[in-house]
Amino acid sequence: MTQFLTKTLVTSVAILFAVFILPGVHIDGTMTAILVAVVLGILNNFIKPILIVFTIPITIITLGLFLLVINILIIKWASDIVPGFTVDNWFWALLFSIIVSIISSFINTLIANNKK
Repeated sequence: MTQFLTKTLVTSVAILFAVFILPGVHIDGTMTAILVAVVLGILNNFIKPILIVFTIPITIITLGLFLLVINILIIKWASDIVPGFTVDNWFWALLFSIIVSIISSFINTLIANNKK
């Protein structure tokens, strides 16, 4: 349970940072960022693996670049689900997913190094 809460808070911080630097992504507040983190976690854990399995042939043909399209779809779906979270277009969704991934990885590495 604490691992889920930690990941959610880390993702929320990454979301807030990404929204701060990307003009095409908008969020209403901190609670919305937490809700977006929860929705992204659910979509990434349950829907994304199904999409990956169904799109294996096109992913192989594109040498894995189609996974970026799946990430964009997940972000756009989250913006449709969560009120107060909007992404203007596919380009901003791509940048948002990349920035959130990088920042989350960085913060998770810092947390793991502090636990040692």
